[in-house]
Amino acid sequence: MKSSEIRDKFLKFFESKGHSIVRSSPLVPGNDPTMLLTNSGMVQFKDVFLGLDTRAYSRATSVQRCVRAGGKHNDLENVGYTARHHTFFEMLGNFSFGDYFKRDAINYAWELLTKVYQLPADKLTVTVYFEDDEAYDIWANEIGVPTERIIRIGDNKGSRYASDNFWQMADVGPCGPCTEIFYDHGADIWGGPPGSPDEDGDRFIEIWNLVFMQFNRDEQGNMNPLPKPCVDTGMGLERLAAVLQHVHSNYEIDLFQNLIKAAARETGATDLESKSLRVIADHIRAASFLIVDGIIPGAEGHGYVLRRIIRRALRHGHKLGQTKPFFYKLVADLDIEMGTAYPELTEAAARVAQVLKQEEERFGETLENGMKILEAQLAKDGKNLDGATAFTLYDTYGFPLDLTADICREREVTLDEAGFAVAMELQKKKARAGGKFKMAANVVYSGEKNTFVGYDQLAHDSKIVALYADGAPVEQLNAGQVGIVVLDTTPFYAESGGQMGDQGVLSTAGAKFEVEDTLKIQADVFGHHGVLAAGSLKVGDAVAAQVDEAVRARTIRNHSATHLMHKALREVLGGHVAQKGSLVDADKTRFDFSHNAALTAEEIAQVETIVNREILANIATQTHNMSFDDAVKHGAMALFGEKYGDEVRVMDIGSSKELCGGVHVHRTGDIGLFKIIAEGGVAAGIRRVEAVTGEGALALVQAMNRRLLDASAALKANPEELTARIVQVQDHVKALEKELAALKSKLASGQGDELVNQAVDVNGIKVLAATLDGADVTALRETMDKLKDKLKTAAIVLASVNDGKVSLIAGVTADAIGKVKAGELVNFVAQQVGGKGGGRPDMAQAGGTDPSGLAGALAGVAAWVAQRA
Repeated sequence: MKSSEIRDKFLKFFESKGHSIVRSSPLVPGNDPTMLLTNSGMVQFKDVFLGLDTRAYSRATSVQRCVRAGGKHNDLENVGYTARHHTFFEMLGNFSFGDYFKRDAINYAWELLTKVYQLPADKLTVTVYFEDDEAYDIWANEIGVPTERIIRIGDNKGSRYASDNFWQMADVGPCGPCTEIFYDHGADIWGGPPGSPDEDGDRFIEIWNLVFMQFNRDEQGNMNPLPKPCVDTGMGLERLAAVLQHVHSNYEIDLFQNLIKAAARETGATDLESKSLRVIADHIRAASFLIVDGIIPGAEGHGYVLRRIIRRALRHGHKLGQTKPFFYKLVADLDIEMGTAYPELTEAAARVAQVLKQEEERFGETLENGMKILEAQLAKDGKNLDGATAFTLYDTYGFPLDLTADICREREVTLDEAGFAVAMELQKKKARAGGKFKMAANVVYSGEKNTFVGYDQLAHDSKIVALYADGAPVEQLNAGQVGIVVLDTTPFYAESGGQMGDQGVLSTAGAKFEVEDTLKIQADVFGHHGVLAAGSLKVGDAVAAQVDEAVRARTIRNHSATHLMHKALREVLGGHVAQKGSLVDADKTRFDFSHNAALTAEEIAQVETIVNREILANIATQTHNMSFDDAVKHGAMALFGEKYGDEVRVMDIGSSKELCGGVHVHRTGDIGLFKIIAEGGVAAGIRRVEAVTGEGALALVQAMNRRLLDASAALKANPEELTARIVQVQDHVKALEKELAALKSKLASGQGDELVNQAVDVNGIKVLAATLDGADVTALRETMDKLKDKLKTAAIVLASVNDGKVSLIAGVTADAIGKVKAGELVNFVAQQVGGKGGGRPDMAQAGGTDPSGLAGALAGVAAWVAQRA
């Protein structure tokens, strides 16, 4: 059964059981600071399990794209060397949110595996948590699995509930037992059943994990039953495909075999069993889909994960003998394998290949240089690599530690990771010492969600439901205290999607809290950050919440303009343009987007024209709440890094349609004027545009006009004649500079004629050391040539001083260079005037910064020559 069929059958089976098919979420979890990358199918449902979100359905199924290449779930070092480790994999899952529980979950799993995928029942072994009698009874008495193939697994990880068969999201919160299903590859494969001493062998392979979230673990460790138990399952597509295709390694399945052949084609490798080909085949999937989801190779965060994956693949290509860019060529092969299941890959294939090619070209020289450093160090000590060298490779040459570790492991070299960590920490301390960091308060809130009324209201009578000082909950804030206020209902917009939070005031008859910023504590809980200017506030107090109208108005003008600018950039530059970040506040909009070249003046003008035409049309903005799929059909764009539920908010602003939860103008005309003020690059393939609107744009234009008028007055020309006048002045200046140079040369030449008589004879060599007033380097060189012709056998030093800096030139005739070298002579003088220099034996130049020593230095030239002649 092909991998594509496995995906399709899984989704259709659960759809037939009343599950809603939910698309794979991006590899970057939206608005979740606790996770760098999506590493399991349940990530997009995390808030539902925590009770912070609700969906229109109570049961769901998905095929989730996942990456494990950093942090707790880091499989990178094993990828390519084991049969089942990957950086990128697909997780098949079905989920129940308070609907069905253990009985249905187990029955669904068994039916799918044995009836749909037609796996032999006698090949399946299951495990349960040792206290989970309910799951055990279902397997034994309802499904009919022989008891010898139902294994109870206890707390085998060192503490209570620390077990392979007990799942928890964190130390506190939802948790529960799980049951795992294993496939038995047969007695001819080494390994024992789960729970046995030989469980790490390849005979029994876990293919599916069914998690039963039935408890809420509190801070005291008590297990409190959840009112609505949930189900979360995960089955790796690659593992299941290996079983259904009757192979023992995931790299032998259809999907990987084609990618391995493609990698061999591009690297020239002939051994299809090569571990390096496996690495490349795995990494092209992870790298490509990370780029599809908006990640660009970088030095930190998501970008660094992507970069280290790419560089590891390139290193393995280099190991196979391929030193030219090759990795990017595999995108087309990946599209053939996975484009049907993930059309977003097909749409972005050209951009993905372009990003990969740029990174390959950038890393090519780095890899060569880094490998030379590494080889040289290993030549000194073939058994150990010190941490300092590993850190130099990382810090200077961009070698991730795991790439260096890879090489060391292959050569059986011990890597000093502790020494690397020491060097890394030292660098971090230096960085911390050189900068200031603002840490947000890590407050814990367990009350009700806020009601946000800020789309339509800027003022509201509200009640305080929580107060915080120094990150800790308090019952009262007093005058002068900095704190956070949580309201039951608020008109304040909390920072999200790049739009800064509102400012304003919370007040009572005797208290005034100045809100400096509004930030989310949780998905639907807004924290009003600021200082209590007067009086006191208590939990339960009624307050008048008033948003700063002027700041809000300027901010929403910039935000709405950002939507129009995004669309205009796509029109002018192409459909590859996608948002990579934004910051919208009252002063400006800053927008980062994917593009590989600087915008020309004409392109900037085009974007400005398109946006301002939309503004002049004065079209009413419209808000639509609809399903995500309907939003896509509506033509709405989803933005990078944002988290979307099944019901989304779509903003129609002019011809722009985007998913956005922010606040906006009522009509495009409210934006006023739009003007781009800056454009530049911020990373490989990423450009940044800054723009202003409304009064900010008007102030900018007025300032530019004032400068224009000032320049016109200074050049005595009308504004429309200014360009021609500037060109005229520039031509005149060039002519004067040319004339001045000629005069300086003539003056220096004249001085040179007078200097001939100042030369002294030193053992048959005419020695001359003199200063030429007003001469530049060109004049010094021309005068030197004339003096050498006139003095015949000679050693000459000429100097000039301009703007406090000394210029020196030394010349020695051909018949004297056996005794005196021009480079040595000029350095003798230069060292006495705070400089240095060098050149050929017959001609050398130098400079200095201390004119006060020049006279003495020139006076010593004759004696210096006498010592050598």
